[in-house]
Amino acid sequence: MYSNFKEQAIEYVKQAVHEDNAGNYAKAFPLYMNALEYFKTHLKYEKNPKIKEAITQKFTEYLRRAEEIRAVLDDGGPGSASNGGDAAVASRPKTKPKDGEGGGDGEDPEQVKLRAGLNSAIVREKPNIKWSDVAGLESAKQALQEAVILPVKFPQFFTGKRRPWRAFLLYGPPGTGKSYLAKAVATEAESTFFSVSSSDLVSKWMGESEKLVSNLFEMARESAPSIIFIDEIDSLGGQRGEGNESEASRRIKTEILVQMQGVGHNDQKVLVLAATNTPYALDQAIRRRFDKRIYIPLPDLKARQHIFKVHLGDTPHNLTEKDFESLASRTEGFSGSDISVCVKDVLFEPVRKTQDAMYFFKTSNGMWMPCGPKQQGAVQISMQELAAQGLASQILPPPISKTDFDKVLARQRPTVSKADLEVHERFTREFGEEG
Repeated sequence: MYSNFKEQAIEYVKQAVHEDNAGNYAKAFPLYMNALEYFKTHLKYEKNPKIKEAITQKFTEYLRRAEEIRAVLDDGGPGSASNGGDAAVASRPKTKPKDGEGGGDGEDPEQVKLRAGLNSAIVREKPNIKWSDVAGLESAKQALQEAVILPVKFPQFFTGKRRPWRAFLLYGPPGTGKSYLAKAVATEAESTFFSVSSSDLVSKWMGESEKLVSNLFEMARESAPSIIFIDEIDSLGGQRGEGNESEASRRIKTEILVQMQGVGHNDQKVLVLAATNTPYALDQAIRRRFDKRIYIPLPDLKARQHIFKVHLGDTPHNLTEKDFESLASRTEGFSGSDISVCVKDVLFEPVRKTQDAMYFFKTSNGMWMPCGPKQQGAVQISMQELAAQGLASQILPPPISKTDFDKVLARQRPTVSKADLEVHERFTREFGEEG
């Protein structure tokens, strides 16, 4: 059956080359892309290594050619490409000709509209999450620092064959801190940070999704050094050839592949960072584009201890170091997100105590705090009664105690199943590395 894919690919190539030679680049481009799709499917089934190598070589040539044509079409439409034949394609003009159909100012209104939509993806305000806020994940942080911080601060380190990492895939169960790590990158990096989701790149208009992807990478190159963060990349880069896959979905994946390949572009200062909870759902060609695939596991004992402290922040509490150790050992199997939810719930416990309290005492600094009836200076009064006396601003909830955590943990369960973990650990053994 798979020989049909090869024949179909060759048929598309013949048509593409014919249109290409005639200067009909707008017709040649989709034909090349269809040929690439069929070649890719054929490669999945081809067992002979020599044939595989030959097809891969041809595939690379056609991919490069398709991208050259795409660049000319983006820069000036078929008219500008046909003026100069192959030379025009090879030279890849960066600006649109002003005597053509591009308008008096040389700006394509459609391009302006697409870029305006992507402008909202640029993170202009840093999220204020530092490396030190990220618990554990030392090797993930180190690899990201090598890719993000060092090339900008110490460009002299990256000479000769030493090149910074260009694409990172962060994968792991939900709630382990993949997006949190990306926020730390956005805070710490002196780079333009583009944060996009599938909804930013998927358009209902035919052919617009690919243009959005193309424009996103073009904007990142113009703003270099830059980082493109794609959250939930599996919703964009799922397995090709599945029964429910649409033509539009196939085209957007091909465009992501072409852009990540970076043929003809200087992409050394553009880093692609992506996150997924379902790494097996990723198309294998897209997965291979990520030179670093890092597993973000559930936090270990020390990391859980750190997460409790980070989320409590400067909220008044009377927990000791031993209490934090005890909380960490009791939350085996909890994700960072589970601990965050737990702490959020605990933060409201003092408020609930204050609302239900029937006794309050006045502290040395004139604030009213809930207490038991045997507390020295206890007054039998409710929060509402104190508020009615105009003392609402002087009511203070008590500091958080270990019993508040005991109460919340008694009703909370981890959200990541063992089956979930096994899937990610198997993927790590096959394709990834530990974070």
